[in-house]
Amino acid sequence: MTIFTLHSEPLKEEWQDAYGHLNEAHYLLPFTAASWAILDHFAIGADYYEHTGGALYTVEGHLRLVKEVRAPALLEIDSMVFGSDAKRIHIAHVMKVDGIERASYECMLLHFDSRAGRVGPLPESVQSALKSAQVPQLPAWAGRGISLEKRPSPGAT
Repeated sequence: MTIFTLHSEPLKEEWQDAYGHLNEAHYLLPFTAASWAILDHFAIGADYYEHTGGALYTVEGHLRLVKEVRAPALLEIDSMVFGSDAKRIHIAHVMKVDGIERASYECMLLHFDSRAGRVGPLPESVQSALKSAQVPQLPAWAGRGISLEKRPSPGAT
């Protein structure tokens, strides 16, 4: 499995809620920084935008809270490529503190050509690199939705 550890940062005091936990709104800040880090890794980050006008926009995301995060904490983010095609990238991040999974965030990114004003394909070299980095098997939590209805656990028939 290709896992990239490209971002970590300490829990900031202003991110904590009245209970002393990492507030749910602030989980997205380190996850967003991890998204920028993986885009930079594949050379499609801010420099890419400046040179080509190509941008990656998050069009859908799913935040999963697994275990509380309290200060002091170093938020370590592992990132993965779940899939991609010419215009879309499905990535995910797992937040760990002290080696224990605390949250995950998966999102769909869309490649937008800001100079042309429309969605456009990623460079073929990037498409190839993304395909090479794709994890061979998705974790059980990937692609889940939210519902009050009880669903069978993965692998159940």
